[in-house]
Amino acid sequence: MSEVKLTRKALEEYLAEVFGCPVQVLRAGELGRELRPAEEELKGYGYGKPFIIVASVGGEEKQMVLETVRPGPFGHEYRSDRAAILLWQYEAFNKLPRHVRAIDVGAFTRDGRLKSLGDCGEFFLLVEKAEGALYHVDLDRIMDEWRLTDLDERRCLALADYLAEIHAVKRKDPGLYVRRVRDLVGHGECIMGLIDSYPPGLEYAPEELLKRIEHACVEWRWKLKHKAHRLSQVHGDFHPWNVMFRPGTTDFTLLDRSRGDWGEPADDLTAMTINYIFYSVRAKGRLEGPFERLFEAFWDRYLALTGDEEVLSVVQPFYAWRGLVVASPIWYPTLKPEVRVRLFNFILNVLETEHFEPRARAVNELLGAGGP
Repeated sequence: MSEVKLTRKALEEYLAEVFGCPVQVLRAGELGRELRPAEEELKGYGYGKPFIIVASVGGEEKQMVLETVRPGPFGHEYRSDRAAILLWQYEAFNKLPRHVRAIDVGAFTRDGRLKSLGDCGEFFLLVEKAEGALYHVDLDRIMDEWRLTDLDERRCLALADYLAEIHAVKRKDPGLYVRRVRDLVGHGECIMGLIDSYPPGLEYAPEELLKRIEHACVEWRWKLKHKAHRLSQVHGDFHPWNVMFRPGTTDFTLLDRSRGDWGEPADDLTAMTINYIFYSVRAKGRLEGPFERLFEAFWDRYLALTGDEEVLSVVQPFYAWRGLVVASPIWYPTLKPEVRVRLFNFILNVLETEHFEPRARAVNELLGAGGP
């Protein structure tokens, strides 16, 4: 099924069961579009498209987001894959400080009703609606204006502070750490899945180059397998499209925790900091200026708070994964070829680096953009 015919009656019956009181749906529509007064049939609801619901719940107006997972690659091919993601999110969202809260998890039946999982079709996740602007909006502005504000620097430090706080929660479970490292290399959403998503015939990513990256990452898996003492609480997808700041503040909410609530801290660190490199390379071909300041300030703050120098010896395959994401013709189809070349330089070179140095000079050498 690519979509479900969602009716106001079915939605109201479901929400009344969830909240245990009468519910009237007032407005509804796809996220990012104008919400309209709820009609009897709420159009065709496409899987993977967040759906905003404004409802009167026992006389109190509430805003909610109905989420599903779109069928497709990266380990989402089977209904059970998509169900596993949503079931895990329902359990995990409410465990993490500042994360948007999950209200319920359920399923669509094949005739478009919403109910418990006994007769389910596709799964969905209902979460609270977060207020604010995604962090990438800040990075877009910084790239356009090529300057930092005091708030930009304070937000950067707030993100580093947050990671230091959640990564301080440790767990002793060597098998789980090994699984997360295995997933880094072999999961459909991670290194091998990203490599498989690159179409053949790309000048900047020929098959031999992708094979070199994959082989190097397998070598790194064997290095990381012996570092299970590092298993920590993580977000799992800590990038600028999953952080929402309240206007004029350093207060934020996180979205879409992914792949597991325990893992390697390098996962979160690289997911965020690769974007300071990415934005700067798009603008100037190297890491410099305001993004150099953010990159170094983030790393300096995190290392000062955690003392985790060992992380600089494990970030390499995580940076390779995140580099494959930002260089991807699927996620970023309009990138200039020279930007992709710089990113692949970084991927290949960082995998050959035993100790990562979080300074712009070292990063530019890895990008093949050395010099003062």
